Amino acid sequence: MSPVQQTVLAANEASEHRPLIITLFALFVLATLGITVWAGRQTKDAADFYAGGRQFSAFQNGLAVSGDYMSAASFLGIAGAIAIFGYDGFLYSIGFLVAWLVALLLVAEPLRNSGRYTMGDVLAYRMRQRPVRTAAGTSTIVVSIFYLLAQMAGAGVLVSLLLGITSDAGKILIVALVGVLMIVYVSIGGMKGTTWVQMVKAVLLIGGTLLITFLVLLKFDFNISDLLGTAAENSGKGAAFLEPGLQYGATGTSKLDFISLGIALVLGTAGLPHILIRFYTVPDAKAARKSVNWAIGIIGGFYLMTIALGFGAAALISQEEIIASNPSGNTAAPLLALHLGGVDSTWGAILLATISAVAFATILAVVAGLTLASSSSFAHDIYANVIRKGKASGAEEVRAARWATVFIGIVSIGLGALARDLNVAGLVALAFAVAASANLPTILYSLFWKRFTTQGALWSIYGGLIVAVGLVLFSPVVSGDPKAMFPEADFAWFPLKNPGIISIPFGFLMGWLGTVLSKEEPDTKKYAELEVRSLTGTGAH
Repeated sequence: MSPVQQTVLAANEASEHRPLIITLFALFVLATLGITVWAGRQTKDAADFYAGGRQFSAFQNGLAVSGDYMSAASFLGIAGAIAIFGYDGFLYSIGFLVAWLVALLLVAEPLRNSGRYTMGDVLAYRMRQRPVRTAAGTSTIVVSIFYLLAQMAGAGVLVSLLLGITSDAGKILIVALVGVLMIVYVSIGGMKGTTWVQMVKAVLLIGGTLLITFLVLLKFDFNISDLLGTAAENSGKGAAFLEPGLQYGATGTSKLDFISLGIALVLGTAGLPHILIRFYTVPDAKAARKSVNWAIGIIGGFYLMTIALGFGAAALISQEEIIASNPSGNTAAPLLALHLGGVDSTWGAILLATISAVAFATILAVVAGLTLASSSSFAHDIYANVIRKGKASGAEEVRAARWATVFIGIVSIGLGALARDLNVAGLVALAFAVAASANLPTILYSLFWKRFTTQGALWSIYGGLIVAVGLVLFSPVVSGDPKAMFPEADFAWFPLKNPGIISIPFGFLMGWLGTVLSKEEPDTKKYAELEVRSLTGTGAH
């Protein structure tokens, strides 16, 4: 049987059990909508909408952070990257995990002590409010939309596989459905609803991954060496599959691309808006630090299991079948579930439906967190403090956030439809690069450099943002590549798929240069207050 026939058989098998699949999806969506409606009734004011009333414990927040972080990129994209590129695909897992050390050591506690709801609160504490909040809000929205592209792309390929949808119109409709659901989640539930959905999703994802890991290891009598050896042999690449170089290493450009990717992954987490706002949902800085510790443990365990997901798919499914199902390998994990249960069996269909429902849960939870981060930043930073000059009431802020949710949802649906065939792990890496270029330099300079000025903050944010996004637009991600957003066009003069190696140092350089050339005197008294607050929590909200 040819790989294409096997993929068609998998889709047919899924279609025979379509009532079961639709039931599982519907149950999850209804359950999470129920949680969202319940949480929405508990949302009384802006603090509830933005920060969940700061009532979540360290463990609950750690679980929610894990649910927010372990996205479609982690479950679908990394499994696919490992299944196709072996060792080089696993580098995503390492980068995503190591990144948490930067967040823990440099950002989590000072940020929780210094701000109220958004990154803009920290920056505006010692600088001119309106320009800095405008920049912070713009950056947050751009980073969130980049990250949302990956989730939308993951949703499209996942549901298309299950329901046997092959038409572009059908895939775009699925992307639109996810967009509508995320608008409902955030508009009704706010941070409380989103947090509970993320906690439920984290438990489901860890449970589903544990099940698949156990079944893969059982297939190889718990001998990891046999698993890796079979994966290498079945991949058709031999020993090279387990060594560096299949994806990054063939040329000097690809090696440089790998370094660029690594820098973006390691530094990006500490600048991701939807992760940063999670630190405000706990009562104090100690709980923020503990929640990161919990998150590192949960996320670390998950990324170790991606070895079984990716190499298991490579060992049990042919490369041709994986690529025929999705060119970027995004369906490797659901296909692995189907093969473990038996392609022509009810058990296989049940396992496929269950794992796919978990993946869909992952996507819904993450898009809710991203949309909340960007709509909160618009409402709190741009609407309340720039447009209304601090005179907006809490109710008006929340109303603005809900309208922003609708707008961001519509933009994400449009862009997600264009990105539906790109590898979701690669798309998320772009969001990491933009976050590390625009947000991280400004946050670190604000917290730790006494001389830092408003001009430095603006140059850092806009400089990093413009260069990162500009290089992506003229990279093989957008054009000049068969897997690009616009494969027929070719305006990719920048050779790397990830801009981090240039845009991140540029963001730091512009922050320094803007400060050095600024005529503004830094407010040393405000910096001293911020330093005390960030280190001790005195006066924290």
